[in-house]
Amino acid sequence: MDTLSSPPTRAAVGNTVGLVLPGGGAHAAYQVGVLRAIAQLLPRAPNPFPVIVGTSAGAVAASVLATDAFQWQRAVASLERVWSEFHVEQVFRADALSMLRSSSRWGISFVSGGWLLRSPSALFDNSPLRELLERHIRWEHLQRSIRTGALHALALCATSYSGAASVTFFDGAKNKVEWNRSRRLSRRVTLTLDHLMASMALPFLFPAVKIGDEYFGDGSQRQLWPLSPAIHLGADRLLIVGVRAEPVAGAPSVKIAERAPTPGQLFGYMLDTLFMDQIYANVEQIARLNQIAEVAPQALVGVHKVATMMIAPSQDLRIIAARHVHSLPHSLRILLRVLGARGAAGAQLASYLMFESGFTQELIALGFRDGLAHQEALLGFLSGGTLDQTIRLPTLA
Repeated sequence: MDTLSSPPTRAAVGNTVGLVLPGGGAHAAYQVGVLRAIAQLLPRAPNPFPVIVGTSAGAVAASVLATDAFQWQRAVASLERVWSEFHVEQVFRADALSMLRSSSRWGISFVSGGWLLRSPSALFDNSPLRELLERHIRWEHLQRSIRTGALHALALCATSYSGAASVTFFDGAKNKVEWNRSRRLSRRVTLTLDHLMASMALPFLFPAVKIGDEYFGDGSQRQLWPLSPAIHLGADRLLIVGVRAEPVAGAPSVKIAERAPTPGQLFGYMLDTLFMDQIYANVEQIARLNQIAEVAPQALVGVHKVATMMIAPSQDLRIIAARHVHSLPHSLRILLRVLGARGAAGAQLASYLMFESGFTQELIALGFRDGLAHQEALLGFLSGGTLDQTIRLPTLA
């Protein structure tokens, strides 16, 4: 994706780079490809991202990179290996018996008004994902990464159902302190698998996670300022790896038939809005604040500059997903058909659930190509070089 630009800034921009990885279900495989490209471009460099922020599926890569930041090349290789071999059954139970049991519980609960069976907590059982992450993420390594200076902070974003607020759970160097804003809270904690599972708990699809006395769900739900946590944690430059192709990026758009959308298609649109719209809205709004800082710096007293660069898919992931729908488990394909997830719009919902190696490998390859296509801009951005082709942002802290 071409980065947006603005007039050269009058103030210097620091060199602390923050990595922001939004959610996107199986689309997060694209982020792994971009990270692989960066690792190839910087084969002998230490971890280039002192601040790492992850939300929903993006929280997985964020956690792996941060816990093994002292050996980040190995962390990227581990991520690629896992995502290249993915299958739906490693994320949630999609066999015929599990799907029948789940649908039966919903049906009996509905017919009996909840008297015979309580309403299920979610459509899918994602305990296989918990088991997979438990094997691959060594949370005890996080303190080593922080202690050695390879990492300044890791943040995982979730949504509190009790407080109706976006909560950033973070751990990092001693100088990283909590912040609280309207509907935006932070908590310095010892991060665990529960915080990661909470960040990925998509409403209706996966069960909420209890942490302390509160239940938490997917971090994208109330994340109105998705770039804010990285800025609060000291990042001066933000690299955002998106998971949706934009027409301005030159990616061909899918033509949707002019007919009323089905529930499955609407759910796909909802997920697309949930994961990426807030990122773009946040970028646009702080870009406007930057313009104010340029022409009337006295209006934003105490603001420091933050530069951003975004990389997003050069191809529409729905088109890629349509080629791999057949690889989904039969029972899941039936569910999608019942929901009306058909055609190009239906592929949007299927793509978020398509944790199958054929699809994830193609997304990794696309992310790798896109990352290398931005080689010059990436190297300059990560090394503290010129910012003529990036957005200059004043902090929102």
